[in-house]
Amino acid sequence: MRAGLNARFLDSGDALHQPAEVLQTLAADGSTFAETGSAAGATAPELKQEIAKVGVVGTGTMASGIVRVFARAGYDVVFVGRGDDKIAGVVAFIDKGLSKLVEKGRIDEAAKTAALGRLTGATDREALADVDIVVEAIAEDLAIKTDLYKDLDRICKPGAIPATTTSSMPITALGAVTSRPEAVIGMHFFNPATIMKLVEVVTTEATSAEVNETVLALCAKVGKVAVSCGDRSGFIVNCLLFPYLNDAVKLLDSGAATIDEIDDAIKEQAGFPMGPFALLDVVGNDVSLAIQQELFAEFGERASRPPPHWSRWSPRASSVARPARASAPTDR
Repeated sequence: MRAGLNARFLDSGDALHQPAEVLQTLAADGSTFAETGSAAGATAPELKQEIAKVGVVGTGTMASGIVRVFARAGYDVVFVGRGDDKIAGVVAFIDKGLSKLVEKGRIDEAAKTAALGRLTGATDREALADVDIVVEAIAEDLAIKTDLYKDLDRICKPGAIPATTTSSMPITALGAVTSRPEAVIGMHFFNPATIMKLVEVVTTEATSAEVNETVLALCAKVGKVAVSCGDRSGFIVNCLLFPYLNDAVKLLDSGAATIDEIDDAIKEQAGFPMGPFALLDVVGNDVSLAIQQELFAEFGERASRPPPHWSRWSPRASSVARPARASAPTDR
């Protein structure tokens, strides 16, 4: 791996391709990452404060999925949207999903009824006054989010935890507009939240150890696998994933291979369940471009700059707006 990266670094001159110091050290020593240490023997996190009622702000697919996750796990959930039609949409989404589980025999009607009975929809944020944790899942716009956090700081009771599902916004900036930066934390679910197990629990320098452990324990209680990370753009998954997706789009732009050829090669050789362009269709090109732009803005590596083709697919990007999957672009 070090040799391959060195060769690419010599060819590109881009610091992003220069082998990391730890890789240089391991290669020189002939040791492995498995030998550098693990969390073996670590104790399971525990709730350091009671979590009985959960709040969710948002009514989109991610927010609706999070509401369902907590309701199924036995928590009373108050969710806030901008209108009664949005509230009804969340209930309908959850009802439909639970009905499918009943049809498959994974839950019974009583469990479905109980989960739906734990839901309380509201159009006024004041309904969040007595929740123990509120998970924000609104638009990836820092100005909108900071306005929300100022309001949540006023509304939520002392000790309540404001958590954000952001995939790219600086969580430190959200905590800074509150009187409780030690309670603000990232709780990055992956879409669809009802199926994907991973949650990135993101702490800032101000986040308390008690809040961090409580959220880690809460993730386990709702059946999720939590990983801890610091507050940096992209956190863990997107920080590693999006440079790969960005390189795939640059490779397409070069004309060296078609969309299908790139996807097929990655699935066959790397063993990924889908290629980069199939994954971009799932995530959405507009969302993906926004995340890549955030990574480029924070780290500034030349190789992280989004290529022209990505911009042409966005912001109104979708799979139908893209060129046919069987051919490479001709307008390079």
